[in-house]
Amino acid sequence: MLSFSVPLGKLVRTLSRLRGGGSAFPGLVVEKIDPRFMQRTLASLPHGVAVVSGTNGKTTTTKMVVELLESQGLKVFTNRSGSNFTRGVAASLLGEVDWRGRLDADIAILELDEAHAVHFVNKVPPRYSLLLNVLRDQLDRFGEIDKTARLLEHIASKTTDTVVLNREDPRVARIAKTINTLDAVHHPEVRYFGLDESLRSTFPNDDEMRTGSGPSPSGTSVAAAPGEAVDLPDADVVLRRVGAQDADFEFDGKTVTTTMKLRGVYNIFNAAAALSLTRAVLGTGPIDTPKLVKALGDVAPAFGRGESLTVDGQPLELVLVKNPSGFRLGLKSFPAGGYATMIAINDNYADGRDMSWLWDVEFESLREGGVDVLTGVRAYDMALRLQYDDVPFGTVEPDITAALRTFIDGSRGKPKRIFCTYTSMLAIRRELAKITIVEVVS
Repeated sequence: MLSFSVPLGKLVRTLSRLRGGGSAFPGLVVEKIDPRFMQRTLASLPHGVAVVSGTNGKTTTTKMVVELLESQGLKVFTNRSGSNFTRGVAASLLGEVDWRGRLDADIAILELDEAHAVHFVNKVPPRYSLLLNVLRDQLDRFGEIDKTARLLEHIASKTTDTVVLNREDPRVARIAKTINTLDAVHHPEVRYFGLDESLRSTFPNDDEMRTGSGPSPSGTSVAAAPGEAVDLPDADVVLRRVGAQDADFEFDGKTVTTTMKLRGVYNIFNAAAALSLTRAVLGTGPIDTPKLVKALGDVAPAFGRGESLTVDGQPLELVLVKNPSGFRLGLKSFPAGGYATMIAINDNYADGRDMSWLWDVEFESLREGGVDVLTGVRAYDMALRLQYDDVPFGTVEPDITAALRTFIDGSRGKPKRIFCTYTSMLAIRRELAKITIVEVVS
């Protein structure tokens, strides 16, 4: 079966790429003809598998962990295509294994969608897991956030070595209690990444975004303002300060400062998560801390996650938004002043069908400069939402191709920024390549 499935899978992958097909399709094919391909291949890795999951930040955090481990000499396999379903992992494996199905890597770092991660860990128990956050996202798929928390809890329960948890998110932090009960199958080590007191108000959990201060569902006290006392466990890595182009992280009792190519306060917090998972993987072995810190500072944004392109000699930033927390932090991290702005909102399956979350985002920061163009399937829904926040807007054009032309033609000579949902981001990237020369600069 092995000698047949891998060559056939590679052939399907090549043909799919030639036709411009989806990155996950070859994985679906190999899953059908060889259901144990993924388990068999990943079982050979000396350091096993690490799963990164949560509502926000999976792609960029996974990229950080990969580059941090590579800075320490490890060979890392990851699902670089960004397809975070099990078939996407299988498709990525097809691109990396040789014709005999052998993978030349020390460890796999895999970004997985919360729901599909449950299926993955049932097949391949991870040695490590990193659980970032639980926020309302794609309510049509996940329902309310307590269901998402249960999905992450299942991932943790299947983890055999170390689970890294977000200390500041009560629904994530309380997973520690569940996985260490007497009847648990595994009893992994629990590590936390966390924030300095002064930064907690910048990163509200889902309950705080609606209700302000108060006890969290887990019973952990949550600070509503800088300086308020909290009762939280010690963290392996703490983000102490976020500057304009640098940040301070504390671990092993020392604080290190590094410049950051990544933009967005949420990305900087997730850098603490990436550091903690990396330290767990490296264990008690030697760690070259200067190389580790330099690698962290050199990580560039993943595509669409604060990525900067050059269009007609001016920067154009793509900022992915997919839920209230992500859009709020995106608006906070990328001030509107001096930029032409476009918002592109689709409601395809990968975006989530339920767009009611737009009403939980505050758009006042766009009021002074306004929004030049609104596009996507839900362009008129976005227009209505902006009207309620008294944000002026220009063209409303659901067709992304036409809207992008209007936006670029109307904002020549100005830097540009596009806030976009996932499928609209993919469409915009395709259209940019047709309209003008697009050079990826960071």
